[in-house]
Amino acid sequence: MTGPGAFVEVEGLTIGPAAGGPPVLFDAHLSVARGQVLGVTGRSGSGKSSLAFGLLGHVRPGLERRHGAVRVAGLDPFTRQGVRRLRGRVVSFLGQDPASSLNPVLRIGTQIAEAVRLRAGRPGGAAVVTETESLLLSVRLPADRAFQRRLPHQLSGGQAQRVALALALAGSPDLLVLDEPTSSLDTALAARMRGLLAEVLGGGERAAVLVSHDPAWIASVADDVIRIEDGLIVTPRTSSPRPAPPAAPDPPPAAPTGGLLSVEGLLAVHGRETVLHGVTLSVEGGSCTAVVGPSGSGKTTLARCLAGLHRPTEGSVSWREDTRDTGDGAAVQLVAQDARGALNPRESVRTALTRPLTGLRGMRRGEQATDEAAGLLGLVGLEPRMLGRRPGELSGGQRQRVALARALAAGPRVLVCDEITSALDRDTGSGILALLDTLRRTLGLTLVMVTHDLAAAARCADRVVVLDAGRVVESGRADRVLGHPEHPVTRELVGSDRLLAGPDERLLTHPEQGR
Repeated sequence: MTGPGAFVEVEGLTIGPAAGGPPVLFDAHLSVARGQVLGVTGRSGSGKSSLAFGLLGHVRPGLERRHGAVRVAGLDPFTRQGVRRLRGRVVSFLGQDPASSLNPVLRIGTQIAEAVRLRAGRPGGAAVVTETESLLLSVRLPADRAFQRRLPHQLSGGQAQRVALALALAGSPDLLVLDEPTSSLDTALAARMRGLLAEVLGGGERAAVLVSHDPAWIASVADDVIRIEDGLIVTPRTSSPRPAPPAAPDPPPAAPTGGLLSVEGLLAVHGRETVLHGVTLSVEGGSCTAVVGPSGSGKTTLARCLAGLHRPTEGSVSWREDTRDTGDGAAVQLVAQDARGALNPRESVRTALTRPLTGLRGMRRGEQATDEAAGLLGLVGLEPRMLGRRPGELSGGQRQRVALARALAAGPRVLVCDEITSALDRDTGSGILALLDTLRRTLGLTLVMVTHDLAAAARCADRVVVLDAGRVVESGRADRVLGHPEHPVTRELVGSDRLLAGPDERLLTHPEQGR
């Protein structure tokens, strides 16, 4: 796919684990001309992000560039000189997590002004102030002094992502590398962000490489599209589905727990800002409740309060169980959105799973704990050989399954899942949702699923709770809330979700009725 006069050229790029093993990206060849938008699709763990990082001359921890060449504007980004001349000035990157782009202790106006000075070569003064205001306005954010004085934690998810986009655009880079820039946003904000990105990518001489799990969006904005499967660039038409990981036979269904997760008058703060205002809800044992809402509505703070990781200022969270023998371990466990960040990159899967087995459940170290860890992997559809691997050697879906197995190792009765499919492609995410449903039925688990994916909520949840600005604005049976929303916030979320807006009525059917 290389050609003469290309602004970006990749020749035979191969990236694999530094410790040896199959490559995560193999013999990649492509080119991007000025003004061209190249779309990159593929399943989680297929090598898309490795390709995107390679354009910056970067490989993730635990990986190495084995061979191949990358040229951007005639420079090699893997050399020290290339890095100095390219990053930020010629090439800018925008990922799915704005927290990785924003300095948590610097005000946003200061961060953008600093980027303008460094990348555009402007020493300061009125020109920097004007350019900072222009960048904020270009991404549809206020440019007044009060907004510029905000710190990143004072922004909503959508605002943080647009500030990160403004940073990426500072200095007018010739190449934008966008890696899943909307996957962490709720459906309404994702739709707005995609409209904004379409404007940024449309026309002009700027080249772009857009990585996304959404082939429909890719097709709407990209000039050319490639698909990566198992580290190989293939054409979208000839790609073949990856075999699903082996699944362990389902154990017999567990008896209902008869428990109740009760949240009463929960008030939680971050610094001086109140993020939850008197939240009250209850979840019956063995059921699944989905918590949805716009970005910044307090969903993740609620999840952390349920797991005991954020202490509320007022109110209570309790789990009551009818059975006498509640077992060892922790009653509530959280499975976080970012499995890569949740798992220690230096620890093997074996260590990650045996620690809660020995620390919380009193199991003896050695063969007994290792056997139990292998059983947990089988429960989440992974083979025992994964025990010796580290997080960097796993695909996105495999890491999420390991994070789920680690939570199960603590022996929970309630599993709180915070956006655990948002960074996964649709097929891999669907597999995780099916796994959660199986675990709920076979282990008698109670699930609280925080998500902005309304199709996932419709598929898995018995009840839906809608949060907005830290308050419960609507709740009820999933079919009623998603099929006939009453609150304006719920109506906007449902209206923005293309899956629910489509003709597939199964998405609007209550889970128990649809099985």
